Amino acid sequence: MKQGKRKICVVVTARPSYSRIKTVLKAINEHPKLELQLVVAGSALLDRYGNAADYIIKDGFTITEKVFMVLEGENPTAMAKTTGLGVMELSNVFYNLQPDAVITIADRFETIATSIAAAYQNIPLVHIQGGEVTGNIDEKVRHANTKLADIHLVASEDAKARVVKLGEDEECVFNTGCPSIDIANDLLQIKGLDFNPIEKYGGVGGLHTMPKNYLVVLQHPVTNEYLQAKADITKTLQVINRLKIPTFWFWPNVDAGADGTSNGIRSFREQHNPKHIRFFKNMDSVDFLKLLKHSQCLIGNSSVGIRECSFLGVPVVNIGTRQHRRQRGTNVIDVMYNEAEIQTAIEQQLKTPKNTRSTIYGKGDSGQKIAEILAKVKFKFHKTIQY
Repeated sequence: MKQGKRKICVVVTARPSYSRIKTVLKAINEHPKLELQLVVAGSALLDRYGNAADYIIKDGFTITEKVFMVLEGENPTAMAKTTGLGVMELSNVFYNLQPDAVITIADRFETIATSIAAAYQNIPLVHIQGGEVTGNIDEKVRHANTKLADIHLVASEDAKARVVKLGEDEECVFNTGCPSIDIANDLLQIKGLDFNPIEKYGGVGGLHTMPKNYLVVLQHPVTNEYLQAKADITKTLQVINRLKIPTFWFWPNVDAGADGTSNGIRSFREQHNPKHIRFFKNMDSVDFLKLLKHSQCLIGNSSVGIRECSFLGVPVVNIGTRQHRRQRGTNVIDVMYNEAEIQTAIEQQLKTPKNTRSTIYGKGDSGQKIAEILAKVKFKFHKTIQY
């Protein structure tokens, strides 16, 4: 390894990935022995999915490179081609930037492109949030990232044990907790919501004034069940429409089936014009967690219900198989895509006090832990991009 600051290249490929890595980016930026190279790629650059790049710049980070790699289609073939294009484009980026290490995040399908492009060029690869299980294509991608990676920064003891069982050297596996818990930890002392999401972010639909009590819905398609996406989202919409509780509803990720989910939302909105639901594309990660913290319940299938909501003690109704087998706190009720089950679970959670906090995914100091590890860890080999 060359003398001087270690160049750490972090690749953010989607909106949720940024919230997972934000405190790490800050800690790397502030560390005297590290230099941040920030690559923003994939759906994180697309307006239709909220353009996370805007929030990244607003937060004061400098984007080193942008990689446009998402092919239209939102089906398994488009996912595969997007991944292939990502390998090609990111390979050139790493060749030009000459990083000392590359960080890939979690399990979204684009992340495997980061891993392949780095590993095949002998650049030390650091994987954040390996070792977790979900039971769908994301789990396969997560484990593939693990096998390509050299350093593993996991979010729980359960995940650490699984990475070691996958054959990785225990000396290279560190339980740092989840960096997104750092953001949640900073919000614990905030007593009330300090912004109006309708005034700040606009959105579309009904609900023109800020309610005292409200629900939040964030439901993504499941990649290996993508043909059911429209039917699945419609069931949740029917329940929320019947309950008539003010609701903030967020757009899905760019996955196979996202068209079905989006079409389901649009069709329902045009047909029923619900006056108590406000729809948003995206929101700053801190504001989103504030909104969750003061909500009555989160409904859907996002990992934020498993991670941040467990730390904050927010009641969650988790629908379907997307988070199958993932370690969770007692704040979660699991149901399938059945309207009666979903409604019963929501009504039960509305009676649940917010005192079921858990620290299984960390205590709020992950960013600093990760920066220290990146500064001190010994990589088994050096990058060898020489042509």
